Amino acid sequence: MTDEMPNPYADRAASLKAMKPQLIANVRLYATEDGGKAYPAFPGWGCPCMVSQERPFSGYDGWPILDEPIQPGEQREGAPFVFLLAEGAEAMRQAGQFYLWELGFIGEAIVVG
Repeated sequence: MTDEMPNPYADRAASLKAMKPQLIANVRLYATEDGGKAYPAFPGWGCPCMVSQERPFSGYDGWPILDEPIQPGEQREGAPFVFLLAEGAEAMRQAGQFYLWELGFIGEAIVVG
């Protein structure tokens, strides 16, 4: 699937790699048939990260720093993350687990560092 589609976030991916990660998490994208993305999460991709799946939603813009795309249904161990606001990283760290949002919950992450 990644050979068929160029990375639309390539420029952002280079900028993210230059940033110091704010936390490390094990990430799992839900399979497409389970409500996940239809396409891979390419390097440079980001999304709102929610501390809970309960309303009202509370989240922060976050970006996993990826070397390779994560396919729907795949898990990635030890993914570094950066957040638009430092308080976002702290909120995710305190929650211990957070959820990835893109028109719905498409994955989850467990903070490991």
